[in-house]
Amino acid sequence: MVFLRLTYAVAAVAGLAGLSSVFAAPSTATHRRDDGGAPHFVAYGDKSGGQTGPPTPDKIQGFNVFALAFLLTSGPADKAQEWTQMSDGDRANIKKQYNDAGIKLIVSAFGSTDAPTTQNTDPVATANKMAGFVKQYNLDGIDVDYEDFDAMQAGKAEDWLSTFTSTLRDQLPKGQYIITHAPVAPWFSPGKYPNGAYLKVNQNVGDAIDWYNIQFYNQGQSEYADCNGLLNQSSDQWPKTSVFEIAGSGVPMNKLVIGKPAGNGEANNGIMAPGDLANCVQQAKSKGWNAGVMVWQYPTAGSDWIKTVRGGAFP
Repeated sequence: MVFLRLTYAVAAVAGLAGLSSVFAAPSTATHRRDDGGAPHFVAYGDKSGGQTGPPTPDKIQGFNVFALAFLLTSGPADKAQEWTQMSDGDRANIKKQYNDAGIKLIVSAFGSTDAPTTQNTDPVATANKMAGFVKQYNLDGIDVDYEDFDAMQAGKAEDWLSTFTSTLRDQLPKGQYIITHAPVAPWFSPGKYPNGAYLKVNQNVGDAIDWYNIQFYNQGQSEYADCNGLLNQSSDQWPKTSVFEIAGSGVPMNKLVIGKPAGNGEANNGIMAPGDLANCVQQAKSKGWNAGVMVWQYPTAGSDWIKTVRGGAFP
């Protein structure tokens, strides 16, 4: 489609689809430090939304992170490219507005159109290049939306991601820059992947990752479709990949951000009405979870969406 390229590709064995991909001079502003503390309310943006560059803070009130999608191995595209095409003054003005509103502005790498491991992209060189982009354009960090499903199924993704992430962190110090990952939930399933998938990545470089924007969608019509399947017990197809089961596998609970699509047209399945998701968020919060919520994507989801989802748990 012209304006929406949802990820409907399915990995040969895993049958997965991930975050959607849509659409097709350095700043001198002072960089703001960040402690990476939860909760995180993250909105991705790849559509035009009626404006060039990121939305004004009032349109995403209630979110505290906005991710410009996408920075590809070939260079910036879509919202990330728009950011580079703005003047230094316009970028500095937007960053000040975001800083004043308590919103971090980051870039999201790869997305559904990049398969860096399968394409034999060098992880060190790629990480250095992308870290340079973050610093050159005065961003608060980077999200790693890795969707190379063939490489994960072949057991080649874990080492690539570990090297890539550790190199990013060397260039983007913790406490000064955010580094997040956006894996699909099934990649946390024990025993499903030959080299451990994201359980292995977390074991290798989890300390370098501030949190995970987990994609609890596009995994099947009945997957993560209600609070029990999302929070407590996932299906036999993707065992032990609900929020509290992933935490039970050793991934810190305060890093497990619940990712959902904004509505119809943003994903194949896994969509929940904002009020229903708010109920799940309330249940999770009552059991000690505090990580936050991610949405794909703005402008389908804006201030009203996140206000409803935060509800009484995070008013």
